[in-house]
Amino acid sequence: MQHTQPSGRIEAIDLLRGLVMMVMALDHVRDFVMPLGDPVNLATTYPALFFTRFITHYCAPTFYFLAGVGAFYAAKRRTPNELSWFLLTRGLWLAFLELTVVRFGWYFSWNNTTFEGLTIWALGWSMVALAGFVRMPGWLMVSISAAMVLGHNAFDGVKPEAFGAFAWLWKVLHAPEPIQIGTVTLQTPYTLIPWMGVMALGFAFGQDGIKRALKIGPALILAFVVLRFSNLYGDPHPWTPQASLSLTVMSFLNCEKYPPSLLYLLMTLGPSITLLGLVKWWGKQLPAFTKPIVLFGRVPMFYYLMHLYLAHSLGVLVALYRFGDASSFFEMPAALMGNPKLPSDAPLWVVYAVWLVVLVALYPACKWFAAYKARNSGKEWLSYI
Repeated sequence: MQHTQPSGRIEAIDLLRGLVMMVMALDHVRDFVMPLGDPVNLATTYPALFFTRFITHYCAPTFYFLAGVGAFYAAKRRTPNELSWFLLTRGLWLAFLELTVVRFGWYFSWNNTTFEGLTIWALGWSMVALAGFVRMPGWLMVSISAAMVLGHNAFDGVKPEAFGAFAWLWKVLHAPEPIQIGTVTLQTPYTLIPWMGVMALGFAFGQDGIKRALKIGPALILAFVVLRFSNLYGDPHPWTPQASLSLTVMSFLNCEKYPPSLLYLLMTLGPSITLLGLVKWWGKQLPAFTKPIVLFGRVPMFYYLMHLYLAHSLGVLVALYRFGDASSFFEMPAALMGNPKLPSDAPLWVVYAVWLVVLVALYPACKWFAAYKARNSGKEWLSYI
C-alpha cells in the first residue's frame, strides 16, 4: 500500500519503527546466543548486559503505538467499515501467525503442547479491539484507552480465581498466568488490556500528535521520573537504593514488562515520541545513512518473521561451534529459558557480532520485499504481511 501523506512525515514514522525493529533483533539474538541468566536480575547482572536488555524495552511499546498511528493513516484511504474489517481480519491473522509460523520460529519443533501469546499475538488482538475503537467518538476512544493504560495497575492485586469460570479471561487480559485447555497450556505474558490501550492511543495520536510530540514526549518522561521516584503507583516493584550508583540506576529503570506497567510505558513511549518529534522538527531530508533503517520500518512483519528464523538458526550454529550441542534449540522453550546442558558464560560481544550479521543479511531481503510491495501496491493481501 502507498501512503498519501507527505513523505517526510511517513519517513519519520518508518525511521522510528525501523530503529525499534533493529533493537528487537538484538534482544532475540541474545535469547538464542546467550540463553542463560536473567539480564535484569540485579543480583546477577552487570551494566552492559542490563542495558543490552533495557534498550530493547523500547521495542514493543513503540511498535504497538506506531501500529495505531499507521491505522490512523489507513483510515484516510478506507471507509469506516473497510477500516474496521481490515483491522479485524488482520488482527485475527496475526494471532494465527503467532500460534503457527512464529511459534515454529521460536521452537523449531511442533512436538509440544505449550503455546505462548507473545508480541504478535497481543498485536493481533489489539487490532481486533481497535476495529471497535475506531467506530467510537474520538473523545470516548481516548478516555477508555487512557483509562486502560493509566489504571490497569490498580488491579494488580485482583487474582484470576476471583472470576470463577472466567479466570482464563482475566489471565489473558491482565494476569499473565498459564491457562490449561485440556492437555494444552497457553501462556500469555503479553496481557491485552494495556497493549490495547497503547495501540488505541497511537491511533488518536495520529490526528495531530506529531505536531505536539516535543511537548507530549518530554511530559511523559517527566511523569515517569516523578512517579517512579515517589514509588507511589505505576509499577509493582518499587526501586530501592543499592550498593553502587550503577545498581541504583538499574533498580530505578527496572520496571515491569509482563504486564507492562504504567511506568514501563511512560519510560519507553516518552523518549520514542520525543525522538519522533525531533525527526519531524528536523524537517529536512533524512541523512543517507538512515535509509536502511527506514527500509526496515516499511516492512515490519516481513522483517519480524525473517529475523526470528535467522536468529534461531544462527543460535544453533553458535551452540554447535562452541559446545557441539544444539539439541535444546529444537525443543520448547528453545533458548528462552536457557539450556541446562550448556555453560552460561557466552561473551556479550558474540551477541552483538551475530546481531550485526542478522541485520546485514536481512537488508537485501527486506529491500526486495519493499520493492515487490511497491510494484504491487494494489494487491490487498500484501497489507497483511
